[in-house]
Amino acid sequence: MMVQGEMLESDGTLSTASYETAIMNPKAMNHLHKIAKTFSSSSMLPAQYRGNVANCFVACEMAARMDVSPLFVMQNLHVIDGRPSWSSSACIALINGCGLFKDVRFNMVGEIGTPSRGCYVTAVRADSGEHVQGTTVTIQLAIDEGWMERKGSKWKTMPEQMLKYRAAAFFARIECPNVLMGFMLDDESRDIGSSENNEKVKVQING
Repeated sequence: MMVQGEMLESDGTLSTASYETAIMNPKAMNHLHKIAKTFSSSSMLPAQYRGNVANCFVACEMAARMDVSPLFVMQNLHVIDGRPSWSSSACIALINGCGLFKDVRFNMVGEIGTPSRGCYVTAVRADSGEHVQGTTVTIQLAIDEGWMERKGSKWKTMPEQMLKYRAAAFFARIECPNVLMGFMLDDESRDIGSSENNEKVKVQING
């Protein structure tokens, strides 16, 4: 049960229901800071969080808003070219765990090894029973967008997996954008960063 004025649950965690006003409550913020400081001393965290109380605080704040474990955020939120980005596996976990859908499926189309190979996500809305379908992502799209040519791109080495990851990202961004908190996926950030750099090079050459 939440303690009035403290906005903490009976187990000592920050109440997500009262998050909006928690940032104005010094006691709740102090509690969150203590949690962040504890996490920052752990050797089990990714490098950007070890010894960095500020980064851990941001992760704990996000976890409170999303009603997930701070460790989930720290293990799955990365910074790619200055963009906070979710891991692709986290995106799928958030879609499956948000409670908005049931029977989430990845549907493959086209012939393996050809540009027509693609994937789209389908699901059923838990509240209404409505069937929803995400955008179809194809190898041809990856070629047209320049994702295949990025240095270190996994589109060439594991295309089937990348199709599913990108289809999940497109689905989440349209059907349940709140679960991603407005962030892109790490592979998306890398692909877009590479595309932007390629465009800059073209402009310099043509200029």
